[in-house]
Amino acid sequence: MTRDDSRAVAAFTAWFGFLRRWHRYEIARGFEHLDVPEARLVVGYHGRPIAHDLCMLLTVCHERLGYLPHPIFHAYFGQNGRTARWLDDLGFVTADGPAIAAAVARGEHIFVTPGGTREGCRPFWERYRVSWGERTGYVRMALQYGLKIVPVAADGTDDAFIGFNDGYAWGKRLHVPANVAVWAGLGLTGPWPFGLPLPVRIRQIIGPPIDPAQVLGETPDPSNREHLKRLHRHVVGAVQGLLDTRKEGRR
Repeated sequence: MTRDDSRAVAAFTAWFGFLRRWHRYEIARGFEHLDVPEARLVVGYHGRPIAHDLCMLLTVCHERLGYLPHPIFHAYFGQNGRTARWLDDLGFVTADGPAIAAAVARGEHIFVTPGGTREGCRPFWERYRVSWGERTGYVRMALQYGLKIVPVAADGTDDAFIGFNDGYAWGKRLHVPANVAVWAGLGLTGPWPFGLPLPVRIRQIIGPPIDPAQVLGETPDPSNREHLKRLHRHVVGAVQGLLDTRKEGRR
């Protein structure tokens, strides 16, 4: 049985296929930047409390490209035996390693959300603002594998649940292991993670690929801290720009 035939993939695509209908999900523009034979690093804003939009985009890729791309999940899921097996069945990972190298060699996209739970588990008054700090590991990965970076964002992704606290800060305060967020959010039928999300419309925006060599004007060096910082600032600006223009084309 191949990965794309597994029960885990069938369940994942069925659930997020349902959510695509629930949220009237659409790709507003830019899928042509993913419909290519080479691997790319898809870097996205982390909506709350999980990146629903990117999970739905994964299912679109599965349908149109013939494979399920490889998102990098929170490390906690790789530390639990049951969820680790689930990730493995899906072809998802929690860190750089042989699985990513093999996926890149096959020409399959890698997805990452540098903001993580710090960005995704915020209160309702903090919305649609990129919060990646100085996290540049994703840029180093792009340079290491020679990948172009595709920025993505979505309208509606911060509106599916109403957040009441800073879950990342609460997790730190309560000394929860593995930096797991302690977040209180409310959906249509109850609190997260038990209630359905509010049926807001989600519109995905996929920006044009960023070529690190063009941004830097020289050959990128993954060990050069200044290269990483300059690229990081450029990508943050690109994703924030997509968020700032997300309402364009609303009907």
